[in-house]
Amino acid sequence: MPLLFQDFQPLVAIATTPASVKRLRPICQATNTVLWVPDSLQHLEAVQVYNGSLSAHLETLWLQHRSFVFGLATGAVVRLIAPLLQHKSTDPAVVVVDETGKFVISLCGGHQGGADRLTRLIALQINATPVLTGAANGAGLPGIDVLGIPWGWQRGEGDWTGVSAAIARQEPIQVIQEAGSTLWQSHLPEPHPFQFGFPEYTAEVKEDLPAAKARVWISPIQRKFSSESDLPKVQWHPRVLWIGIGCERGTSRQLIETAIQQVLQANHLAEGAIAGIATIDLKADEVGLVELCRDRHFPLRCFTAEQLRTVQVPTPSAVVEAEVGTPSVSEAAAVLGARSGGLGARDGETGNGNLETERSSSTPSPPPLAPNPSLRVSKQIVRAENQPGAVTVAIAQSEQEYIGRTGKLWLVGTGPGQLDQITPAAQMAIAQADVVIGYTLYVELVSSLLRPGQIIEALPITQERQRAKRAIALADWGLTVAVISSGDCGIYGMAGLVLEELRSLSWDGKTPTVQVFPGITALQAAASRVGAPLMHDFCAISLSDLLTPWEVIEQRLTAAAQADFVTALYNPRSQTRTEQIAIAQQIFLKHRDPDTPVALIRSAYRQDEHITLTTLAHFLEASIDMLTTVLIGNQSSRVYADWMITPRGYLGFSQTEI
Repeated sequence: MPLLFQDFQPLVAIATTPASVKRLRPICQATNTVLWVPDSLQHLEAVQVYNGSLSAHLETLWLQHRSFVFGLATGAVVRLIAPLLQHKSTDPAVVVVDETGKFVISLCGGHQGGADRLTRLIALQINATPVLTGAANGAGLPGIDVLGIPWGWQRGEGDWTGVSAAIARQEPIQVIQEAGSTLWQSHLPEPHPFQFGFPEYTAEVKEDLPAAKARVWISPIQRKFSSESDLPKVQWHPRVLWIGIGCERGTSRQLIETAIQQVLQANHLAEGAIAGIATIDLKADEVGLVELCRDRHFPLRCFTAEQLRTVQVPTPSAVVEAEVGTPSVSEAAAVLGARSGGLGARDGETGNGNLETERSSSTPSPPPLAPNPSLRVSKQIVRAENQPGAVTVAIAQSEQEYIGRTGKLWLVGTGPGQLDQITPAAQMAIAQADVVIGYTLYVELVSSLLRPGQIIEALPITQERQRAKRAIALADWGLTVAVISSGDCGIYGMAGLVLEELRSLSWDGKTPTVQVFPGITALQAAASRVGAPLMHDFCAISLSDLLTPWEVIEQRLTAAAQADFVTALYNPRSQTRTEQIAIAQQIFLKHRDPDTPVALIRSAYRQDEHITLTTLAHFLEASIDMLTTVLIGNQSSRVYADWMITPRGYLGFSQTEI
């Protein structure tokens, strides 16, 4: 579970009464968080004691932590944090849990600090009501100041308060997106206030739109907004610019950084739009370059001379070719960096300062490219007085932004369907993910867990492999993806398909990271609705031959029937597959008494749940479909008072008990 709270670390909790300690302790245990208490509570277990006033202690913690959870009265917390608040772009998340544990309140840093998301997670964990007061939450919209965070976009200059206020008033907002993913646009609630692009005016068409009251730019361009304008504007910068660098040996970090800044400024490009640095592999150990990438959290992608030679560039150099074996370093490296620009962080490079150096000599050279497919700025040579060396800078723009995080695949079992049957960890995974992928019905069943700004992709029931491939592609990009399955995702669910697909892609077991969240299986849920049919040895067999040959399924049915296992049949009948359940019945009738109890449980724990208790000889007379789980008892199973019971001892019930 600590992985679910990774984005909020370092996190700290503070309580001042025994009751609040009791409320916060489960949260601290789940998040590996220190729980601070006054010395009057030092006798309690698993706490850290502070001495003196809480306000003085809080001041020492404030700059060292990203998130705070208080078990105090809201008014007291307001007075404690008021002197410490600076700006919403830098203030930490502050969350308050009331002493009864009924409410979790996002008090401060709701958007940019992440308090709203943290509040949702804690509320799911302790089964409380989240209190979110931001206007965007009420409208079902992501906050404009956090819109680009999942995609790794960088906030630029602008009147963020003015644009947020216009959205809160539900006024028209013009969005001009020149780069970065547009997935978010197709996952907005209807109606929404955003107008995309400029109104269309042609000889035939005159698009009549209400006048925009604010504007959002999503672009690598650095724009300067007039302070005298009545139209509030903001800008997000997707990380799509790959900086190709060539430099003399020993060139200082300062000169390299200055050269990049000068070229960006001359071309009106934003530093926040830098995705990473690309160069020749001979420069992988260039001290100034390595220091710059380390300090600025840039990936460093290095290519061989052979790879660089495949790229046609506008300004090749015979001198450079004679020196390093390729006529271009900066331009060709920028283009190749942009070609791979959307790949997520690799080998521990997570955007937090760890250096990534990609040596590509072991991979095939890319195919020849058309001239300048994405070159935005051709090479510029920069020197500085009184500084040795020279830097060559070129800039290419990738189609897909670099997110800068290691992607995560969360394989989530949602149980039989009702929210109270989903584990808290699974609920939190669904609520926290950037993307939720699943069969349409399963997505609908967890709709109350979804939050504004999430990408929700619901696919038909027959597209399991497509779901797995899509989830992996998004996680490779750097997103956190929750793939949901009903029941347990590792039992006839998506976990196996996703891991199979990863294996076929030579996954290294690390990137993207994978975590499996178990759920109550259909087998368990069905059994619980009819009594205790699984009290002795049992097995589960799917009758779907979509991924398993029918001959194999028949062998398993025969073996289970002969061995007298209590047997659960999954996927018993579909619209096009109707004979298999009848064949299964005939196989079991060869080895079991016709009066053997059989339970048919359709949509366990859902509103349309239907249960039938019958026998092996007659169960085909009832309605059976893909939402039905069939439970076939063993020779000892009995029905008593409308409950199906399998005794724990294999000898079964005594004659007096039957």
